[in-house]
Amino acid sequence: MKKMAVLTSGGDAPGMNACVRAAVRTALARDGEMVGVRRGYAGLLERDFTVLDRRAVANIIHHGGTILGTSRSEEFKTVEGRKKAAEVLRRENIEGLIVIGGDGSFRGGTLLAVEGGLKVVGIPGTIDNDVYGTDSTIGFDTAVNCALDAIDRVRDTALSHDRVFFVEVMGRHTGYIAMESGIAGGVEELLTPESPMTVETLCSHLEHAFNRGKRSAIVVVAEKEEPGVTFEIAEEVHRVLGLETRVCILGHIQRGGSPTARDRVLASKLGAAAVKALWEGKEGYMVGEMKGKVVHVPLKDTWEKFKGMDPELEELASLLCQ
Repeated sequence: MKKMAVLTSGGDAPGMNACVRAAVRTALARDGEMVGVRRGYAGLLERDFTVLDRRAVANIIHHGGTILGTSRSEEFKTVEGRKKAAEVLRRENIEGLIVIGGDGSFRGGTLLAVEGGLKVVGIPGTIDNDVYGTDSTIGFDTAVNCALDAIDRVRDTALSHDRVFFVEVMGRHTGYIAMESGIAGGVEELLTPESPMTVETLCSHLEHAFNRGKRSAIVVVAEKEEPGVTFEIAEEVHRVLGLETRVCILGHIQRGGSPTARDRVLASKLGAAAVKALWEGKEGYMVGEMKGKVVHVPLKDTWEKFKGMDPELEELASLLCQ
């Protein structure tokens, strides 16, 4: 395989640039050629390509976001759109496509491979860590550390004013960011999609904590499908308990910034593994990491199967977050 292409799709995640860099350098080391697709599937449909050589990927490993850009394409969701994309790749003599993104991006990649007869390999890049078949996704560790830094800072002001702070983190379908940042930050309560809690139960727990002598508390909330819902929860806690509450919504701050060492290493590892997989004829897979080792997971499994919360983490949180 001489010519490959790489694109980043869906939400950006810290470490995507490190992943692109690793894929390019691995391809060049095998005398191959790597083409970058700007703006994800939308750019693919418009033939928005750029040649990626060593100079193009120099000094990008520490940058957040993605130098290739990303977007969501309604046209690509149609059969006609994917047919057009396959024709574009063939005209450019591109033999393999690397897709860095989440389960939605992999669904598109799977259909492109099946309908267009193309060789596609996926790399999990999303801060939510919600992709089946890998212990961690690129960007997750950075997002957790961003949330943890906010929790640590909020703790100082919460103690100073005897307040209950609600920190809302990203995670529409999974509470991994909330769970890991909450455990690491020593918060009093965690609200995640996997472990729903009524406001009445939350109030009961907080009341018990303050009766034991606590002067302040931090509650981490996964945003779920309604970013900003935390304001309603905080208002209800204030109404029921009379406690002074404040809300801190982190939002897209968690997606930006320089990737952590962990994300840079994971991204580099998986970027190189994706090129090797294509070279060895292992198309139709996602390269992930399980127990420190690279694994090849059928691309279809990544969006058909659900990655649940680690029960050991849930048990640990219930023990420590009191």
